[in-house]
Amino acid sequence: MKQWRLIDTGLREGAWNMAVDEALLMSYKREDMPILHLYRWENTISLGRFSAIEKSVDIGQLKKNHIGCVRRMSGGGILVHGSDISYSLILPRIECKEGVKANYRYLCTFLLRLYEKLGLKAYFVKELESEQKYSNICLAGCEPYDIAIDGKKIGGNAQRYTRNVLFQHGSIPMSLNEMVFQALFLEESGMKSAASLQKCGVKIAHEMLAKLLIETFCETFEADVMSSSLSPYEEQNAIELFENKYTQEGWNIYAKNFYS
Repeated sequence: MKQWRLIDTGLREGAWNMAVDEALLMSYKREDMPILHLYRWENTISLGRFSAIEKSVDIGQLKKNHIGCVRRMSGGGILVHGSDISYSLILPRIECKEGVKANYRYLCTFLLRLYEKLGLKAYFVKELESEQKYSNICLAGCEPYDIAIDGKKIGGNAQRYTRNVLFQHGSIPMSLNEMVFQALFLEESGMKSAASLQKCGVKIAHEMLAKLLIETFCETFEADVMSSSLSPYEEQNAIELFENKYTQEGWNIYAKNFYS
């Protein structure tokens, strides 16, 4: 049975969540135990590495309503957070499939099984007859390895590759707070038509969902998890990334990385 390191950093602001994700990736060595990182968000929108925020989001409204904004190191579109659980996976590329699409299909299998355990039938969009489309906003897009329930997209997942490591993170939305987020968008947000556990009639506490996610992950990948916390080295890297990158407007708004 493959052993994974489980790190749960709880409910934090988006900038810290993304700083920890990158710190774990940059600290990771190929011989290390693979990592499953769980975390939750304060109300935040996260941007993909190449998202054009000014095209899709009213930055003035964002600041006026004190909604967090952070740019991820991964690709994908703009996604809302606040009533979701997020996960990150960090593992050696040597253990992965050949190709980005194959890795999405393989790694997202545990999410399909998680939704099944919650009484929901989830599919990859490519298995449906849905029209596939790209959008700068995650929930308004529809791509082959997005996950859908009753034909409606749920959550989002994104990847980042380094020479030896694959990083994937994603979100399981418990609910979508349209009152908080809808007014921020300058174009179709996809929120009204997207699925969430609440919209699908599933009521479950964060703690129980996290427990079920871990259980399903272990069953799917024949894994065992060892609870852990950030090492001093990882925490120091996270602090530096938080202060010099993920709290900086240059990175979050303009995608200029001043951190070296």
